[in-house]
Amino acid sequence: MSLIKFNNFHFRYKGNDEYALKNIDLEIESNRFVLLAGETGSGKTSLIRCMNGLIPQFYAGYYKGDVEISGKNTTETTISELSSDVGIVFQNPENQLIAMNVEHEIAFGLENLGIPREEIKEKIKDVVEITEIENILDKAPFEISGGEQQRVAIASILVLEPRVIVLDEPTANLDPLFAKKILTLLKKIQVEKKMTVLISEHRMDLILPLVDDIILMKESEILAHGVKDEVINSNTFENLNINKPKIYSIFNELKNRNQFQHNIPVSIQDAISSLKMIK
Repeated sequence: MSLIKFNNFHFRYKGNDEYALKNIDLEIESNRFVLLAGETGSGKTSLIRCMNGLIPQFYAGYYKGDVEISGKNTTETTISELSSDVGIVFQNPENQLIAMNVEHEIAFGLENLGIPREEIKEKIKDVVEITEIENILDKAPFEISGGEQQRVAIASILVLEPRVIVLDEPTANLDPLFAKKILTLLKKIQVEKKMTVLISEHRMDLILPLVDDIILMKESEILAHGVKDEVINSNTFENLNINKPKIYSIFNELKNRNQFQHNIPVSIQDAISSLKMIK
């Protein structure tokens, strides 16, 4: 059974004539690191909102088809119940940080679930260690940096032990150094926890080396979904108006000139190996 499954799903927001999502058939498996990419306005955020029931339970509109999370229909299951399977971190983490200090922020969800105090302490210790935020537990969320806020938001979701974490442009407000740290952290979480991480992200040079699968969207529809090498070597990826890495552009040009016949590399290490293949 797929972890996330869209069955011929369509949605348009109330008051809009155009569909935000059209003809969505999608299956995402467990223990995968997935990139969601597409042109501005392609429907990425709307797709994410479907994954914990915000669409159609919170955002009013017209829909047909259905979405299943771990076999649960998102129109028949409460958002709070779906949160045990899917945790979402939004683009601006400060918007979802509400407690007086970081430790209380991480504990908030567990306290609302009625988890015993000693168990809460153990769970907090585990996620604090993996997100490396031990030194800011007593600080208020508004006192810490953007990168630290992002780590706290991730920890507050991770502590609930969902089967999938979904992040909408998690590095949008971070400099390249902190952006790389956050993405590397997410890959570490995915590997160690054997969970699925799905990220909507525009910094392709940082994210592509880490992902297993890619979903491409345009004009409210899914154009492609598959393993990374297949997708980035397709005409669909080449023709999509997104911010492609320099390495991709160089090797794609070589491929178009028939000077390179292998899969296009996505990291410097892969590029060095690929160059050795060129005679």
